[in-house]
Amino acid sequence: MWSVWLSVISGLLIVFSTHWLYRWRNPKCNGKLPPGSMGFPLIGETLSFMVSNKSIDTPLFVKKRMEKYGPIFRTSLVGRPVVVSSDPEFNYQIFQQEGKLVERWYMDSFSKLLQGLDASGYNAHKNIHKYLRNIILGTFGTEALKEKLLPKLEDAINEKLQCWSKLSSLEVKKGTSAMIFDFTAAQLFSYEPNKSGENIGESFDNFLEGLMAFPINIPGTAYHRCLQNQKAAVNIITNTLEERKRNPEIRKGDFLDQILADMKTESFLTEKFIIYMMFGLILASFETISATLTLAIKLITDNPKVLQELTEEHEAILNNREDADSGLTWKEYKSMNFTHNVINESLRLASVAPGILRRTLQDIQVNGYTIPKGWTLMVVPSAIQLNPRTYEDPLAFNPWRWQDISANVTAKNFIPFGAGMMSCAGADFSKVLMAVFLHALVTKYRWTAIKGGVVIRSPALGFGNGFHIQVEAKHDG
Repeated sequence: MWSVWLSVISGLLIVFSTHWLYRWRNPKCNGKLPPGSMGFPLIGETLSFMVSNKSIDTPLFVKKRMEKYGPIFRTSLVGRPVVVSSDPEFNYQIFQQEGKLVERWYMDSFSKLLQGLDASGYNAHKNIHKYLRNIILGTFGTEALKEKLLPKLEDAINEKLQCWSKLSSLEVKKGTSAMIFDFTAAQLFSYEPNKSGENIGESFDNFLEGLMAFPINIPGTAYHRCLQNQKAAVNIITNTLEERKRNPEIRKGDFLDQILADMKTESFLTEKFIIYMMFGLILASFETISATLTLAIKLITDNPKVLQELTEEHEAILNNREDADSGLTWKEYKSMNFTHNVINESLRLASVAPGILRRTLQDIQVNGYTIPKGWTLMVVPSAIQLNPRTYEDPLAFNPWRWQDISANVTAKNFIPFGAGMMSCAGADFSKVLMAVFLHALVTKYRWTAIKGGVVIRSPALGFGNGFHIQVEAKHDG
């Protein structure tokens, strides 16, 4: 009797498993799915996606599947169905239809770090996005840069470079991460690392790499380190917020002051929302800018011709001043034509974000295929910005190429800050920071590469064994 029941149960399990496996590999769709594979049950093709390669090129996972399936293919990552797109025309259409065809979406690991920001609530209330974009532009946008941030940036960068020149070795990514973290946090909530007891900015090196790992919170894992660093930053923001609320007479003139004033009129500005929103802003700034800046320094180091023209441009700015000791002006920043080309080329090659994620709000038709409602859409910047059909010799560091690239090309093929309504509000801040840093670096210092610097995509941009340099102040005469 037991053998009969075991046979029945075994048969049912086999039928159930077979059906479940079939449904996994062939998801429901009101049309024809893009080509591709869903990989193994639950984990999908996540392991292949995470494989690193020592190249600045598009991640192997994406590149191999583009060659096999074309610019749009399906897969499954961390248990979610995903359509990956490297089609510039389709991506441009999608970015123009934010809120209609797609909405902002975060990876599970990222969502846990920003647990105070409910993605569904954020997407449901468009006034939240409008409010945040306006207040971010008010703090880090063009007018703020022109009126007050430019001299602050120059002072902070000069101070940091002076400190670095006293070191026998500097790991560039770690150093620039801490510099940008400290400056951004200072503008947001007047963070002072020297008074906080610990410089948490130095702990955030390679944060994005840990964020892209499996969200397993076990000591020793990259994701666990992410959570620990996030906790430290959130605690500092929380303590600062509580202190300001206890002492309303404290006014720093920073981002937090404005937010606290707006809490009286904006119902969505809860304490939890404010804390995680400010952490998100810090995360968005220091990780992407530091990785791009580190790559720029490495590429400039490896290309003496670029360094020579860059130095000549910035020395000319100093020579044209009536007062050689005066600070950078907005007019001087706008005149840095070759510097802007270097920055654009560094942004193009860096492609720091492994993918820009959106969730479909309805079935989307593209090239005869259907992307089902509720699926994740991943736009891969590196696949677009390193496309040989758009950029000749795409892996070469060639700032001069930007002299001839039209706005029509960049609109769809250059997306380091995203595109459409959800493009990064801190784009100008990022470019100004890099320009000011390069200005101070090439006019006042020389540097030598010591070790490391191998570029790795895993799939985030990283540097094998770090990138270590020795910085030395230039001396007149």
